[in-house]
Amino acid sequence: MRVLFCRKKMKQYKLLIAYDGTDYSGWIQQKTRPSIVQTLQDSFASVFGKRIQILGASKTDAGVHALGQVAIFKTDIELDSHKVRWAWNNVLPSSILIRSLEADDQFHPHYRVKQKIYYYHLFVDRPLPFVTRYGQYVSRPFDPQQFQNALDIFAGTHDFSAFYTGNDREDAVRTIDAVRFEYIPRYNVYRVVVIGERFLRHMVRRMVGAALAVASREGITHADIRDALQTGGMHSKLPTAPARGLLLRKIIYEEIK
Repeated sequence: MRVLFCRKKMKQYKLLIAYDGTDYSGWIQQKTRPSIVQTLQDSFASVFGKRIQILGASKTDAGVHALGQVAIFKTDIELDSHKVRWAWNNVLPSSILIRSLEADDQFHPHYRVKQKIYYYHLFVDRPLPFVTRYGQYVSRPFDPQQFQNALDIFAGTHDFSAFYTGNDREDAVRTIDAVRFEYIPRYNVYRVVVIGERFLRHMVRRMVGAALAVASREGITHADIRDALQTGGMHSKLPTAPARGLLLRKIIYEEIK
C-alpha cells in the first residue's frame, strides 16, 4: 500500500525593502558581520517556522542604505500578504523595514530592469548626529560647478574598468542615463543622482569620489577622469567616496505586456 502525501503549492512574494546599512556587511551573507538578507531570512524563520531564500535585485555593499531594494522569496505558508508583512516587520530590527509585500508568481528582480536610481548625499556643514550616517561630510571647500562638470563626464556609455572594485567582470561597459547634482534646502544637503540600468561594485562611489577630488583639490583635473575612462587605468589620486553616503533609491522595471 502506497501512502500519497499532498505537497503544498509554493507561492512567490515580491518585497520592497528599506534599510539603514550602517551596521551590516551589505546585502549578501557574510561570515564576519550580519547581512541584510540573512537578518530577513532568520527573522522570517523565527515567526513562521519556515526557512526561505531571498533573492535581491541589487547587492548593496557594507554601509550602503536603501529605500527601494526589490526582492522575491517563495514559501508554502497560507497567510494573507498583509498579515505576513505585519508579523515579519514586528520582529525585524528598526534598521530594516518591509515597505510592501505582495504575491507575484511572474516577477523576477533581475529581469526587465529599466533603470536603477542611486542617491549620494554630501554635507558641507557638519551634520547633526541623527543624520551623519547618511552622508559624507566634506570639510574642505569645493566648487559645486566644477563638481557638476566632473560628473557630466560620466554621462553616456563608457568602459568603467577604472571605476569599480574587482576583476570579476569581462565587460565593464555601462551606460549612465543621467547624473545630476542638486541642493536640498530642507536637509541642508547636496545630492548626487545617478541613473542607469546596471552598475559595477563601488562604481557610483568612485564616480563621486573622483568628481569631488577634481572640485576640491589642486593638481587633479577633469582630464584625469577622461583619461581613466579611456585607458581603464586606476588613477591613484581619484578616491572612493565612503559607503555611508550612498542610497539605493528606486528600481524601475519595464511593464509586462
